[in-house]
Formats: sequence, C-alpha cells, structure tokens
Amino acid sequence: MRKISNNNVGVEQGQQNLFSDFEDGGEMWTGQGARECRVTVQFSEPFRAAPNVMVSMSMWDVDQSTNVRTDLEAENITPQQFDIVFRTWGDTRVARARAGWMAIGPVADEDHWDVP
Repeated sequence: MRKISNNNVGVEQGQQNLFSDFEDGGEMWTGQGARECRVTVQFSEPFRAAPNVMVSMSMWDVDQSTNVRTDLEAENITPQQFDIVFRTWGDTRVARARAGWMAIGPVADEDHWDVP
C-alpha cells in the first residue's frame, strides 16, 4: 500500500487513442506474433512524486475469427509522464484501441517550499 503523507492529493484522468491500424493496414491488424504499441502521456502539471497510475481498455475493436490476447499496462511512471503499453501476440488481430487512465498522487500547494 502506498500512503500519501501530503494533504494535497491530485487526481488526473483521460483517454488516449493508441492506434487505428485497420485504416492503413498497420501491424496490429495485419501482423502475426508479438506486437507492441507504446504511447507517452504527459500530465497537465507534475506531481511531487511518481503517482499511482491505472490504465484500462475503454474501446477495442478486434477480429472475431482469432483469439483475443492483450496486455495493457502503465510503465516508466514519473512525476511528469508515463507510458501506456499495449501488447498482443499470436494470431490476434486488433483494428483499434483506446485506453482510459487515472493518476493519483501528491501535489504541491502554496505552502510547500523546496529548500536546498
């Protein structure tokens, strides 16, 4: 469990289109084997420390004739940004995907001073 010892907790959320490969014959739609899409999301303002980030699928369009295999996670989380990483493998064909995300962490207030 992460305990935030600051009274000022920030929550930011959003939606991020990851890819739309059926439109241009992209690899997620036409490919075989391991495939990965990585999108960097910038926070509107930095947190004081790396926040907790949750990602979830908010839309996906997959081929019904193949197995559905996906992995979605947040990586490289810093106070300023994080990466949404979508992976698929085998014969799975994904036409497009969108992820929802939420970040929760400590934020600065006017009474906070960073003294060197």
